[in-house]
Amino acid sequence: MSDLHVYEYALLHVVPRIERGERINAGVLVYCRPLSYVGARTHLDEARLLALDPAADVDGVRAALRAVEGVCAGGDAAGQAAHDDPGRRFRWLIAPRSTIVQPGPVHTGLTADPGAETERLLDLLVR
Repeated sequence: MSDLHVYEYALLHVVPRIERGERINAGVLVYCRPLSYVGARTHLDEARLLALDPAADVDGVRAALRAVEGVCAGGDAAGQAAHDDPGRRFRWLIAPRSTIVQPGPVHTGLTADPGAETERLLDLLVR
């Protein structure tokens, strides 16, 4: 029996001006069904965001990113999604939306530790 489990992940993009099509990576969502894990880690590079749009609502973007982390964490921080299973919360978060914080396409991988993989992906793809 392998210690590796299939997981899915998506990047969180910040798109300050949709008409320009520019974006920065600001987080990662990870879902591992076999381990009932859903997690998000975010990191906003404020200087890069302001370089794309000097009038960007940095506080609003930070609040949106915190909300994503809250939905993943479950409990009171998840609001209405508090009682949803991890897979349902992940699917809701990766649904396409036209807001300043948008999920990217879903990719897959193998991991023994989805929490550590979330950190690794954040370091590799966002920071």
